[in-house]
Amino acid sequence: MNGDGDGDVQGVDDTSGGAQESGRGGGAAPKGGRGAQLQHTGLRPGWTTGACATAATTAAYSALLTGDFPDPVTITLPKGQTPSFALAAEELTETYAMAGIVKDAGDDPDVTHGALVRATLRLLPAGSGVVFKAGPGVGTITLPGLPLPVGEPAINPVPRRLMREHVAQVAARHGGSGDVEITVSVDHGEEIARSTWNPRLGILGGLSILGTTGVVVPYSCSAWIDSIRRGVDVARAAGRTHVAGCTGSTSERTVVAEYALPEDALLDMGDFAGAVLKYVRRHPVDRLTVCGGFAKLSKLAAGHLDLHSARSQVDKGFLAELARRGGADEALAGQIAEANTGLAALQLCMAAGVPLGDLVATAARDEALSVLRGAPVAVDVICIDRAGTVVGRSSVA
Repeated sequence: MNGDGDGDVQGVDDTSGGAQESGRGGGAAPKGGRGAQLQHTGLRPGWTTGACATAATTAAYSALLTGDFPDPVTITLPKGQTPSFALAAEELTETYAMAGIVKDAGDDPDVTHGALVRATLRLLPAGSGVVFKAGPGVGTITLPGLPLPVGEPAINPVPRRLMREHVAQVAARHGGSGDVEITVSVDHGEEIARSTWNPRLGILGGLSILGTTGVVVPYSCSAWIDSIRRGVDVARAAGRTHVAGCTGSTSERTVVAEYALPEDALLDMGDFAGAVLKYVRRHPVDRLTVCGGFAKLSKLAAGHLDLHSARSQVDKGFLAELARRGGADEALAGQIAEANTGLAALQLCMAAGVPLGDLVATAARDEALSVLRGAPVAVDVICIDRAGTVVGRSSVA
């Protein structure tokens, strides 16, 4: 929730810093697709705050049940990677266990790089389940329009799921009930959060605990744009006539489910929509599908070709105008213009039966066609929410 992306990307082996990856077999590097793009950049990926919190949770719960902290502690990420994290802090008392991991963001200029992410666990009565709390440096949701209800700790859904899964695994190994309170904190997190969009989004008191794959994609603009070009070249050389530019791993899964595209037809567009469109303009394919989060693609619809949250913002006034075209009355348009996030605007329209998702997808398609300048490329756009549900799509044109 520090940005507006729909996910991060599987990276290559991390061989330095606070965590190392094991369980990755040998074999040739992928020739195309998103994994090959990352390898081609030469940039070292890192680990999300969600991965660090999961590792700290696993170590702390193990200590509560056995009296010992595993160090390093190994976790399994959604795409099967098994990174191991060295503990930077640990404390065990009769009532709680705390473990801390220093976040390594790899070569990404992430403001949370080097932050100490802590998880403090306390046992709860049987049947309580897993309860999440925000400790110092972790924010609390105060406004609607985010993936969590108002009042909840800013620990995103995928990190919550990962922590629950690892608590269950530790409980099964060591005879625990799996009923715990997890308090996640980040040293100096409230200060770091001032450099993010959290305060403007109504996330107060600190950072968000983020990540959909557990891996931080390192972005150097020049290196990533070069990798996009290589991805297009590989797809064309393989005879692919339909490629997809995806803003993240969730959108990648969506286009694979929709069109059964092979790996070498998938371009990790990230925030660089303009780079994909301009290169495909010079090196055409028959069809390009652009798929991404509703908020990001609303920026493309409004004419932005760089979708990064530091360089473009969701224009709620533009969304309100689109909604008017789709039948929204002035009262609803006013609510959209004042909405906290793009997601909140979308939810307002969905409740009113206004197809804002389709309108954004169509406007984004039209913007893409304008950048293509008549190149023989058919384009369609799919908008998704954070769970990967399709919330808008355009026709092919």
